[in-house]
Amino acid sequence: MKNSKVIEKMTLKEKASLASGLDFWQTPKIDRLGIPAMFLSDGPHGVRKQADESDHLGLNPSIPATCFPTAVAMANSWNVGLGEKLGKALGEEARSMGINVILGPGMNIKRNPLCGRNFEYFSEDPYLSGKMAESYVKGIQSNGISACLKHFACNNQEARRMVYDSVLDERTLREIYLTGFEIAIKNAKPLTIMSAYNRLNGEYCNENSHLLKDILRDEWGFDGMVVSDWGANNDRVKALIAGGNLEMPTSKGETNEDIIRAIEDGNLDEKILDNNVDEYLNVLNETSRALENKEEYDKDLHHEIARSCAEECMVLLKNSQGILPLRKDDKVAAIGSFFIEPRYQGAGSSIVNPTKLVAFKDLATGAAFDLIGVEEGYNRYGKKNTSLNKKALELAKRADIILYAMGLDEVSEAEGLDRQNMKIKDNQIELLNELKALGKKIVLVISCGSAIEMSFDEVADAVLYTSLAGQAGAEALLNILSGKVNPSGKLTESFPFSYNDEPTNEGYPFMGRIVPYREGIYVGYRYFDKNNIALKYPFGYGLSYSSFEYSNLEVSESGITLDVTNTSDIDGMEVVELYIGKSDSKIFRAKKELKGFAKPFIKAHETVRVAIPFDDYSFRFFNVKENCFSVEKGRYEIYVGKSIDNIVLTGSIMKDGIDASGIYNEEEMPHYYTGSIKDVDDNEFRVLLGHEIPSMDIPFIKKNRINVDYNTTVMELRYARGWTGRCFAWGIRTAEKLLRLVGKRQLANTLIMGMFHNPMRGLSRMSGGMISWNQLNALIIMFNGHFFKGFRAFMKASKERKHREKKMKEVEA
Repeated sequence: MKNSKVIEKMTLKEKASLASGLDFWQTPKIDRLGIPAMFLSDGPHGVRKQADESDHLGLNPSIPATCFPTAVAMANSWNVGLGEKLGKALGEEARSMGINVILGPGMNIKRNPLCGRNFEYFSEDPYLSGKMAESYVKGIQSNGISACLKHFACNNQEARRMVYDSVLDERTLREIYLTGFEIAIKNAKPLTIMSAYNRLNGEYCNENSHLLKDILRDEWGFDGMVVSDWGANNDRVKALIAGGNLEMPTSKGETNEDIIRAIEDGNLDEKILDNNVDEYLNVLNETSRALENKEEYDKDLHHEIARSCAEECMVLLKNSQGILPLRKDDKVAAIGSFFIEPRYQGAGSSIVNPTKLVAFKDLATGAAFDLIGVEEGYNRYGKKNTSLNKKALELAKRADIILYAMGLDEVSEAEGLDRQNMKIKDNQIELLNELKALGKKIVLVISCGSAIEMSFDEVADAVLYTSLAGQAGAEALLNILSGKVNPSGKLTESFPFSYNDEPTNEGYPFMGRIVPYREGIYVGYRYFDKNNIALKYPFGYGLSYSSFEYSNLEVSESGITLDVTNTSDIDGMEVVELYIGKSDSKIFRAKKELKGFAKPFIKAHETVRVAIPFDDYSFRFFNVKENCFSVEKGRYEIYVGKSIDNIVLTGSIMKDGIDASGIYNEEEMPHYYTGSIKDVDDNEFRVLLGHEIPSMDIPFIKKNRINVDYNTTVMELRYARGWTGRCFAWGIRTAEKLLRLVGKRQLANTLIMGMFHNPMRGLSRMSGGMISWNQLNALIIMFNGHFFKGFRAFMKASKERKHREKKMKEVEA
């Protein structure tokens, strides 16, 4: 241990105190030993350090910081150098605010497009997610502070996120959901990892030894700190044993006492606590040194970085007859709510208070085309408004070209709840059809953080997908529309024609006790490609104002090289994608998988030689028989493409390895070999798992009644035995409906996020000590039908809490 001398001087109580937070964002300090506090802060796409009372829901405003493009946008750039540049700027801002650990990037796989937090994540592909996360971590940690990869692992839906159990086979876990983390951890060495809320194959992630010890520390060599997601702690002692270093936020010392009691009773070896403290101090010491040299950052420069990032993030999906870029003499009408009030980030704990926010309507004088006016056009939340429609149509009649902004509103994509569908609000589509009836050319500008159904774009001449492009997104948009910037983004998730085409469309989000990952490895394009399902816009797709040709592919043991020629008159960047497949494999596989990419800048009519190396992830698969990664011997197909569906060069290579025969029995799992995973039944899923499928149902003790425990959610209290529990759940549901009725949509969503899917333990753990564990126990007694017994216990626990707080204040004084 690096810190053995100082740890030897600590009392047991002091060591235990470093295993949990002091308040919502800080850890305790120990003045007599010169140990400072650690400050952690949200920050996947911008720092969110709150000046006033802290919360995890984005309710209270934070200190102004640059709002960079969200992860979903940045991934569309396919530019790891740009990701590192963003990370460096993010780290500079965090360091200037005295932050030790910035909680990002998020890198969960986009298993389903309805996940409410998809805007915080990079991709449906683990390799691309890992490379982008690696770049962020390198940039952030170049400032001496810590990045924090999250949420480890398989946190792929928001509904019931603190209690559900992600049930999946080991191969799917390792190849799809952990590979991105592995890449970032091995290559960028983040100092901190955040464990997820959910269970993983029966164990909460924060106390899952297989995840935190066997894989993270023993196999990958991670030697940093694991922090729980806020309120994710279930059993503090189990978490400590598994490798969960820090519980956040504070429990007001209650879980510290659990640790002390376990050691005194002989149920926990004090050496485990010592090692936990040592790992925590390593991160604290390294980051605290960096904070000794805090410097102010250049707000204007960081805004320019945000703009340059946004310019590479936007994806040109359609450009009929080269309508874009717009010409100087084009008379253009801009219509849409998002031109008035930009949609530039998601909602929840990642909300950034931007240093500067630019709306498209404010840029009219700087347009390189004739922008004759801007109108709101519609209510972005879906309410019909004929007055707005009329004004928009009147403006459109005077224009040659209509810029029409569409997208998802702020309350549709938020932490804590999942989207209900993949659709744009009807009133936006209705106005689009009215505009088309005028006979004008239409350019659609789409703002959202995840895939949507886009059949409406058939009436448009051009479509530009901005994603959630941060505070400078409007400036980047104007530069692309005017031709000052050549678009170079490509999609990092599949856009199907219909949500029904999705592999996990049935029953998502799952509302039972488990979430069965029946689809196995067939996530995103792996499923669509295997089953030859046509897509509206495929993974890796994106257009440019330039045109490119690929030629002269060479495949060697070290990688591939090829020529890319810009055949146009416009300089541009092109994303070159490498996919690898094995059509004669003895195991079931996707047809092809992304294994590398490059993004060269190529001047007009010039050719560059592009190299994409193979690496440790190029040919491997997870061998469930040997419990390790292996390479199957034989011939592999090499595909180079402009998207997963547009392969322009092919080759092959022979690799040494193992004979994969016998790892799976095709007769027992035929649908995994064909990719028809919607036909997988319980027996086939059981074979994939290698064990019985856990019960999916909420355990009712009798009709419509359950026994309330620590992991019963507020939503489930409607089935509580005690009338107090049912009334509590009714009150939350009623408050949410009333808030929506009076137009407080954001607050209504936050109520759901903060309460609806929260388990009982969360009422205490997320309260910052306002509800003690004994008070929670008393509430559970009441919710289970013993009102008077519970009420007496609650009053007693309340007195104990007040006495405890009084003693703590006296000690602090």
